[in-house]
Amino acid sequence: MKKTFTLIVLLSISIIINAQPTPQPPNPGFENWTGSGATMEPTNYHSNETGTGWATSGGQTCFQDATTFHSGSYSAKIKTISFIGQAVNGSLTSGLVNAPTTVKSDGYIGTMQGANGTDIRRIAFNGRPDSLIGWYKYTQSTSTGGTGGANEIGKVYAILHVGNYYDPSTSSSYHPDSSINKIGEALFLTPASNVGSWTRFSVPFSYVSGNTPAYLLLNCTSSNNQLTTVAGSILWLDDIGVVYHQSSVGIKNPAATDESIKVYAYNKEIFVDFMNRTDEESSISIFDLTGKLVSKQQLSNNKLNTFTMNQLNSGMYLYELTGIDFHKSGKLLIN
Repeated sequence: MKKTFTLIVLLSISIIINAQPTPQPPNPGFENWTGSGATMEPTNYHSNETGTGWATSGGQTCFQDATTFHSGSYSAKIKTISFIGQAVNGSLTSGLVNAPTTVKSDGYIGTMQGANGTDIRRIAFNGRPDSLIGWYKYTQSTSTGGTGGANEIGKVYAILHVGNYYDPSTSSSYHPDSSINKIGEALFLTPASNVGSWTRFSVPFSYVSGNTPAYLLLNCTSSNNQLTTVAGSILWLDDIGVVYHQSSVGIKNPAATDESIKVYAYNKEIFVDFMNRTDEESSISIFDLTGKLVSKQQLSNNKLNTFTMNQLNSGMYLYELTGIDFHKSGKLLIN
């Protein structure tokens, strides 16, 4: 009886551990927006127009784009613009764009303004993901000369941290050194060329500490070099997310790719169709637009999977399909 009880407890603990939701960035598809006009920004994210100091004087650099998107109805368009003869780097961040002076090198993106700020902007996040993923398009500036031009590239930079954090992290006259607060980071840089169709990126997180993060700072800019002197580079982003790989035994099957799997919804039913045979273990997780896990299902990989979702309210949801060697994410409209 004692052994049976112990087995039940262990199984219960295992179920609880496996059922724990894996944190995701909020509003990953940039479907929700707040504000109006030049201060219109994706919910949970910010641009120079709601920054500090000279940042708000630089003109709008982040836009809602309903003409091109990977899924859903919108994408985030980030553009390096010219304002009074100066190039203003396009920005989208979960933090705060700080421009204490008109000198570019004094600018930084952080969770707050210097050491004494009261406007703290950071996303609560206690996961340790393996990879940062998303979809992007990029148009490189056609300007020549100066800093930038043919070297222009876009940037998506995720920092997992405790306390407050600043990018760049090293101390300056306007903020303290925050490098000690970093737990891990993932950096994606676009090619130094045009990318005209929606393209998936995936970059690993590199961890410098075994501690659990408390926050996520996500910084996205249309010009990697904040000292750029050329305008015109544009970075589009959609369906940002993170991937958590689970240990399991299996043999890689090249036929199982995210492009060979179809995921769609109809009448509160979700369908997952593996067009190519695969023996890999996989699952699908469904999140609401706040990033909360609302359902997770194991998949039979050699047939059409169907799940009834009567418990969900009608609306837009996010999904993450994860296997040993493939990943697919996107949006689902459940009616």
